Amino acid sequence: MAELSFRDATPTDIKTMLQLSHAGDAHGSDTPPLDPASLDDPRYRASFDEITSDPNHRLIVAERDGEVVGTLQISFIPGLPNFGMKRGTLENVHVRADQRGSGLGTELIFWAIERCREAGSGVVQLTSNKVRLDAHRFYEKLGFTKSHEGFKLKL
Repeated sequence: MAELSFRDATPTDIKTMLQLSHAGDAHGSDTPPLDPASLDDPRYRASFDEITSDPNHRLIVAERDGEVVGTLQISFIPGLPNFGMKRGTLENVHVRADQRGSGLGTELIFWAIERCREAGSGVVQLTSNKVRLDAHRFYEKLGFTKSHEGFKLKL
């Protein structure tokens, strides 16, 4: 299998990243299929530009044989607790379905952990939908622990 490489995403990656994200989400009965026409919505580009203009955030793609096969966002969050310890937060972690089980996810997460370490983070955190039990087992296998309960309030 070809070597995996990681890079910061470019605007031309937006559609692929959205497709990976949608395919990897835990879909409920009220989640519609991804409408390909929606991928050109200018709000995606505006969000991409906002994220990539902030040095505390990175949008990453993993490539194999010139194809994007994984994606994630890394956010570095400064905080006051623990003497000002910075936290590395991993968001929107997705691996293309045909690449799961190949070790790509492990490489992607370990690569991201190293970037967090280089940025001075003292902890790496992530959230995962409660119904994604395979993902939970994967993260626990990599050393993550279920230490907190997450909450969301939709606005």
